[in-house]
Amino acid sequence: MTALPDWMRPPRPEGWFAEDLDRLPEAPRHTELIDGTLVFRRRPQRSWHGRLVTALTTTLMAQAPAGLEVEREMTIRLDARNRPEPDLLLTDLPYDPDRTWYTPRNVRLVVEVVSPESAHRDRTVRLRTYAEAGIPHYWCVEEENGTPAVHVYELDEPTAVYAPAGIFRGTLRRPVPFEISLDLTKLTPPRRG
Repeated sequence: MTALPDWMRPPRPEGWFAEDLDRLPEAPRHTELIDGTLVFRRRPQRSWHGRLVTALTTTLMAQAPAGLEVEREMTIRLDARNRPEPDLLLTDLPYDPDRTWYTPRNVRLVVEVVSPESAHRDRTVRLRTYAEAGIPHYWCVEEENGTPAVHVYELDEPTAVYAPAGIFRGTLRRPVPFEISLDLTKLTPPRRG
């Protein structure tokens, strides 16, 4: 068995805290903190996942009104022990080239594209934790026969849980968090053969 590198050892007996992620230059690029535990992407992302995240990012950037920014693969500091990295987020903060994370109060939408490795976290853990953090909108994007199906949730503020707002296939039109219109069939190239 290979010994762990020093950077993987928690800096204190209580384990890892959110600010520790900014002090781990040796960590893999997509490292998250979930309940005080470092989580690494274990497998390379599929091309479908990468293409879809890129297409969603550019399409939402083109439609977002002034005052809203779209970010890809940036962490959200939910609390001292949780700093997940969604595939995409929408924020009301202006672009800052030195920013490494956001707070929930400035995040309007989180988008997770489900992969086999992240399916459980995306469908259950993130659904709960993003709602508890007060993020108003959550999209969980699943692959159905090579095309995206978007499960849309809106925060019910009195209960602090997400209410399903629909499953969108083919097209997605939403009035919130801004006027959005997506042709889901054009976000990824069609499968061949």
